[in-house]
Amino acid sequence: MSTPHTKRICQIIKLKPECADEYKEVHRNVWPGVLNALRRYHIVDYSINHYPPLNLLIANFKYTGSDFEKDMKAIGEDEETQRWWRLTDSMQESFNDGASGSGREIPWWTDVEEVFRFEGGSSA
Repeated sequence: MSTPHTKRICQIIKLKPECADEYKEVHRNVWPGVLNALRRYHIVDYSINHYPPLNLLIANFKYTGSDFEKDMKAIGEDEETQRWWRLTDSMQESFNDGASGSGREIPWWTDVEEVFRFEGGSSA
């Protein structure tokens, strides 16, 4: 068994402009089953930000488990998560060619490369 670690993830997707208000409203009331699945599969400190000039959604989260691929597969098989994705995917447009929705072979959200990180600590 692997040792748990922290992996930070940043992803982007395009929000359909006509869906902005609805998207924000449904996320104000995220279903408890969806939140429980995030916890169960070691996802913490999750946020989605919206940048209207580019219709951009930016998701950031930390993964604290020991098998990222296994946990991502499992969350994709979670029934409540699938229901949530059916609701929210229709409000989004993927940047990935051939993507047809969350939980499929081609990722719906696009991973963004981290170029800088400062985690604090004591000053010199």
